[in-house]
Amino acid sequence: MAPTLATAFNRRWWMAVTAVIENLLFSAVLLGWSSLLIMLKSEGFYSYLCKAPENSSNLNISNSSISEADGEPEEFLTMNNWPICKDQDEMLNLAFTVGSFLLSAITLPLGIVMDKYGPRKLRLLGSACFAFSCLLIAYGARDPNNLSILIFFALAMNGFGGMCMTFTSLTLPNMFGDLRSTFIALMIGSYASSAVTFPGIKVIYDLGAAFISILIVWAGCACLVFLNCFINWPLEPFPGPEDMDFTVKIKFSWLGFDHKITGKQFYRQVTMVGRRLSVGNAIKQPQQPSNDLSAQDANKLCLSTVDLEVNCKGNEESQSFMRSIFSPIFLLSLITMCVTQLRLIFYMGAMNTILESLTDGDLSTVSVYTSIFGVLQLLCLVTSPVIGYVMDWKLKDCEDENDKTVKSEPGQPRRPTKKIQKIINATRAFIFTNLLLVGFGVTCIVPNLPLQILSFILHTIVRGFIHSAVGGLYAAVYPSSQFGSLTGMQSLISALFALLQQPLFMAMVGPLEGDPLWVNVGLLVLSMLGFCLPFYLLCHSRHLQRLREERDDDPKVYIKMNTSSTPEANV
Repeated sequence: MAPTLATAFNRRWWMAVTAVIENLLFSAVLLGWSSLLIMLKSEGFYSYLCKAPENSSNLNISNSSISEADGEPEEFLTMNNWPICKDQDEMLNLAFTVGSFLLSAITLPLGIVMDKYGPRKLRLLGSACFAFSCLLIAYGARDPNNLSILIFFALAMNGFGGMCMTFTSLTLPNMFGDLRSTFIALMIGSYASSAVTFPGIKVIYDLGAAFISILIVWAGCACLVFLNCFINWPLEPFPGPEDMDFTVKIKFSWLGFDHKITGKQFYRQVTMVGRRLSVGNAIKQPQQPSNDLSAQDANKLCLSTVDLEVNCKGNEESQSFMRSIFSPIFLLSLITMCVTQLRLIFYMGAMNTILESLTDGDLSTVSVYTSIFGVLQLLCLVTSPVIGYVMDWKLKDCEDENDKTVKSEPGQPRRPTKKIQKIINATRAFIFTNLLLVGFGVTCIVPNLPLQILSFILHTIVRGFIHSAVGGLYAAVYPSSQFGSLTGMQSLISALFALLQQPLFMAMVGPLEGDPLWVNVGLLVLSMLGFCLPFYLLCHSRHLQRLREERDDDPKVYIKMNTSSTPEANV
């Protein structure tokens, strides 16, 4: 049976730690495709597409230097006694394209479903799909000559399952209050660092472990993810910190409540119940009803579950989804994400070609630098919480905008509200991220091989920062019920825009003859568009602060209730 929100709140630290580990091992593992490709070739997937000549040469996996014989139109090689060829590469890369496309294209429908039904069902489905994908690859490895087609279904389910677990983990930080952006960044960092999972599995594979055994153990670990979600994740979506306080839990059976009340909903309920009691008492005064409140008609006096659902929606429903889509902040965030994604993905796709041009075709040196780039992906896990900390800066010191009794000291400026402080923090985060992106573009232009290590580091940091900053911005500005849908929309549009990296790559290897200089210059100029978002956020925060000061200067009218000296409401 699924736990309640209050129970899940008590287990939030366990859920957060396990979510980070699960993201590392099961989310975007397809980003480590280069290592999986070698293992699939070694197991003979689609090797039947290769034509074997009479004289063939055996090639060990670790030997990357290949000599081509004179007079042969296409060199024939074997890997782990299985033939490999260009046709095999094209078919396996097509399977990878299907799986990696689902990593981005499925985000929008996943976000809509998650906002409506909560993360539990999606996480259960995602872990089950991931486990089944591992079993499909293992089953196909038993007879690759006849079952290689299963790799398409396996990678599609792998991408779908991984994105389900990634998306559902992004709602968990709602339970950490003012640290929400920090935990969002941690979840995104673990997602980005999952690219090291397949390289790690390849190390185990190279040590002599059987490929099928590795996949069966991995599928068993995915079943543990299913069990953990079944025990600890609630059915309801996680409300934002502004909407729910899990530390208060009260149940009034004598008032006729058929549900538990938590946080701010309690105060709304008590206010409405008090009003109904007052009205009911005034109407029934001539009849002298019983003094025992529990003996009165609870259905007429007290709120029902329907009243709870209607009256506790608050301001969250005041902003429609379409209004959020066409808001300036979301549109500018789309521009920032599209430009950044194109810049990062182009570098990942053209990295081998760029390194070959810098090393004059030395494949062994290219292999070393490629391995360094793979190891540095773990930096996402370490650096992403930094930008989350920037997003949460000084939120505890802000004033509560619902507290009307707070007054500033004479001569001292008022502290900003949490909403204004979140926008200010987001401005700083995007300025810092865009400066790093510009620095990355500069290092790409300089044709120096050792300098590419700095490019690797900046690439990894920017990839973690930009997703964390956008996620924190959406969590701060938009209703929590729209977080998944907005993130999915942004991810889908930026993924479609990033497809432009293919014609850019073709231009680099074609008319530019392998020289990436002018493509990098053009992308560096395009990266300047990323500063539009922080500029607008800066203006927007100043506008909100100015409106707040004007509102504070207006005279207040207080209403006193029950002849008390304490103001109960204001207009």
